[in-house]
Amino acid sequence: MGKRDYYDILGVPRQSGEDDIKKAYRKLALKYHPDRNPGNQDAEERFKEAAEAYEVLHDPQKRRVYDAYGHDGLRGTGFSGFSGFDDIFSSFGDIFQEFFAFGGQSRRRTAARPGDDLIYGMKLSFDEAVFGTEKQIEIETFVNCSSCRGSGAEPGTHESTCPACQGAGQVVQSQGFFRISTTCVRCQGTGRVLVSPCRACQGQGRVRQKKTVPVKVPAGVDSGTRLRLRGEGEGGYRGGVPGDLYVKLDVEPHPRLERDGDNLYCKISISFLQAIVGDTVEIPSLDGAKSMPIPSGTQPGAVIRFPGDGVPRLRGIGRGDLFVEVEVKIPKRVTPRQEEILREFMEIEKEKGDAKIKKWPWSRRKEREQESMSGAPGGAGPN
Repeated sequence: MGKRDYYDILGVPRQSGEDDIKKAYRKLALKYHPDRNPGNQDAEERFKEAAEAYEVLHDPQKRRVYDAYGHDGLRGTGFSGFSGFDDIFSSFGDIFQEFFAFGGQSRRRTAARPGDDLIYGMKLSFDEAVFGTEKQIEIETFVNCSSCRGSGAEPGTHESTCPACQGAGQVVQSQGFFRISTTCVRCQGTGRVLVSPCRACQGQGRVRQKKTVPVKVPAGVDSGTRLRLRGEGEGGYRGGVPGDLYVKLDVEPHPRLERDGDNLYCKISISFLQAIVGDTVEIPSLDGAKSMPIPSGTQPGAVIRFPGDGVPRLRGIGRGDLFVEVEVKIPKRVTPRQEEILREFMEIEKEKGDAKIKKWPWSRRKEREQESMSGAPGGAGPN
């Protein structure tokens, strides 16, 4: 029994265009797909038959041969149908994924390529990094061509089967007893070529232009932090997915505060009198100047901690702490009257017994030597 007419299989007239042929095949493939008809031999044969008809009629060169010479003419081209489901899915996997979200992987490479990632350096003030901010940056990069919507084809045209490899994506060359398969140079292994490349983008599907990107900087970032903006990098080639944009932050230092993670540190100087009797001074903080009490008797190098006055935690709740180190200044010169008061103060301290003079170790050793030379009771005495 001879093969059925391919137009009859798909149920389309002989003058049908590529879109009509594709729609007819889609309908039959969905109806007779083996996943929807498990164990149904008749449905499997119809599925294979429809795939063979579509393979011929959607390819302009095979279709011309078939229209002129029928099935016998196709035998001269080397086409003999499909050997099984795997062969069909490898050839039409892209179509199944597009129409039905099932099917195998295509044996051909896609012309689409993803865009590259981009890195942009952004400077921030200390307050912008600590409290967060929103900025807009302008970058020059590739974006999808608005004329062809990223396809690379001139509006109103489409891709067609590569005439060099007949859509296989590979070219077979015979060298003696060997057959070598190489990637088709014409279509770069995709099996498809543009009939009319888009004039606006020369068939790339993208053009280079400036674009404005909004950047939301979260509170608590620091120098070296990288923000990832998905899909804001270079536009893809021929409909490929765009890359990502990485914004690398560089934070300016604070004039008085030093940062270490979520904590802040600063140093203040007070007079020795403030350290003795106590006082109240102003210190810097993220929320502005604030008062800090100096307890009486504060020692040089003392550190006072303010919980929750540090940097907002980038990946957590709350804020770090503020640490203030106290430096006590000793005056190099005093007036005669100040010296008089201080000496009086020193005499009072002596009376209290707080200012005791300690002897150096060498002084104590000298005393022991003198005791030994004077001759203790029962001792040998000097020679």
